[in-house]
Amino acid sequence: MKLYTYIVARDYGFAPNPFDGFCTLATCKPHIRSSAAIGDWVVGTGAKIKYDLAGSLIYAMKVDEVMEFDSYWNDSRFLGKRPVMNGSLKQLYGDNIYHQLDGQWIQVNSHHSLETGQPNQRNISHDTKVNRLLIARKFVYFGSAAIPIPDLFRPYSPTSEDLCCLRQGHRVLSNAFATAFEYWIDSRAEWGVLGMPLEFKSYKQVGGI
Repeated sequence: MKLYTYIVARDYGFAPNPFDGFCTLATCKPHIRSSAAIGDWVVGTGAKIKYDLAGSLIYAMKVDEVMEFDSYWNDSRFLGKRPVMNGSLKQLYGDNIYHQLDGQWIQVNSHHSLETGQPNQRNISHDTKVNRLLIARKFVYFGSAAIPIPDLFRPYSPTSEDLCCLRQGHRVLSNAFATAFEYWIDSRAEWGVLGMPLEFKSYKQVGGI
């Protein structure tokens, strides 16, 4: 078991998307999506500059399914994650946005499209760099209710492992660290969506949350 950790620089409920009973990482972070395996943990920590949440836990998910974009698009379990641009905030930031047609990537109008609603080729290239996404039923998403990360998972020395990255990118932590983190998060016995995405408070959407 491994633990992948990174800073959630922008928390819209899009990457990850914690709604409809599944936490999914279907866009951004292609290097994590390319290598994380079933049973691994993916953890997002708070951004210092944008949110003043350095040292806080935004979300944690235990991967129990790996899927390609076409399968995700067509799976009835995830139809609710297709974006609805005039819907609620949860619908607006749906992450089920890619599928292929005649070998070409189709990006539906979404958070990763241009403001005009047209496909954003830069985001398409980045997101589809790896045709692989991560799905978890066991997850906790704090968002705006982010909690402090215990000292146990912060470095005791410059050579110690740290749950928090100091910059963009990601870090892969050892099996022993991942096991300790899993024990701690299990002991909390709190799962699912415990807080709304940090960016939701900046929007007034007709359809509500």
